[in-house]
Amino acid sequence: QVQLVESGGGLVQAGDSLRLSCTASGRAFSNYAMAWFRQAPGKERENVGAISRNGGTTYYAEFAKGRFAISRDNAKNTVYLQMANLKPEDTAVYYCAAKWAPFSGTFYYTGLTGSDYWGQGTQVTVSS
Repeated sequence: QVQLVESGGGLVQAGDSLRLSCTASGRAFSNYAMAWFRQAPGKERENVGAISRNGGTTYYAEFAKGRFAISRDNAKNTVYLQMANLKPEDTAVYYCAAKWAPFSGTFYYTGLTGSDYWGQGTQVTVSS
C-alpha cells in the first residue's frame, strides 16, 4: 500500500509560479512511475505529465510544455510539479498518482486507469 499526499497548492495570480509536492509513504517509491493529473470544475480529469521511476524520462501534455516541469527525489520519496507562467485556465485540483513499475527505468504512463494509487489532491486557483 502506498499513501500519496500532495501539498503546495494555493491561490496565485496569473503569471506566477507554484511548486506542488507529492510525498509517498509505504512501499519502495523508486519502483513507481509517477504522474500528475488535474481536474477543473465541470471537466474530466486530465494528465498533466509523467515521470519514470528513475526520473530519466518525462512526458508533458501539450498545455504543460514549456511551463511545467516534473522532477522527483527518490531519497525523499517525493515528486514535484513546478509550474510557471500560470494562467486562469490552470485552475484545478491537482493530483499525483503512482503506478508500480519496477521492470523499467524509462517507463512512464499517462492514463487515468493506469494508476495504482492516487493522492487526495491539492487546489490550485489562478486569478486573472
